[in-house]
Amino acid sequence: MKQNYQKELEKKIQKLQTEQKVPSLLLHACCAPCSSYVLEYLAEYFHITVFFYNPNITDAAEYHKRVEEEKRLIRELPVKYPVSFMEGNYEPERFVADVKGLEHVPEGGIRCEKCFVLRLSETAKLAQAHGFDYFTTSLTISPLKNATLLNEVGEAVAEEYCHGATAFLNSDFKKKNGYKRSVELSELYGLYRQDYCGCVYSKLQREQEKRAKAQEES
Repeated sequence: MKQNYQKELEKKIQKLQTEQKVPSLLLHACCAPCSSYVLEYLAEYFHITVFFYNPNITDAAEYHKRVEEEKRLIRELPVKYPVSFMEGNYEPERFVADVKGLEHVPEGGIRCEKCFVLRLSETAKLAQAHGFDYFTTSLTISPLKNATLLNEVGEAVAEEYCHGATAFLNSDFKKKNGYKRSVELSELYGLYRQDYCGCVYSKLQREQEKRAKAQEES
């Protein structure tokens, strides 16, 4: 039977509230729009540190623009428990090396899986090194991302790098109108909302899709 990751998260939060605990959480954030709802939701129950580690963003100007938007969101978003920010190393060459030979694989395939492993592995290592109770990612809010795969990767890297000290927090943030709320928050705060994941390969695919749609409509 398919797991309902949103229900698992709700049960975890309910248990924490019953125990009157406010654990620490390292949240891997892919961009400000995707993390907006996640922060609004989880900062009611966790002490959150946002970890911006996205070497898949192959254009430096695009990368720095997203970093600044994430910082601005954190400053402006009202939350119960203050949110901190940590920026990882910007190393696009590492991403390019990891996906070598997969450049032409359509978005959502094995190239994306390798990207998830890269980003969540670094998140798990940092979470364990700094003694966080949990870590998770904002990526599951996207309707274009495979939440089951992301949760499986998160659980696997937690087992590999955290050795029981830090747990992966399962999620499917798009559920319960999470994605819709992220769009609303993006409009409310005037967030820069990109139309591709980050890598040059997804950008090219999106541009091809736009051209094909324009030709259909002409």
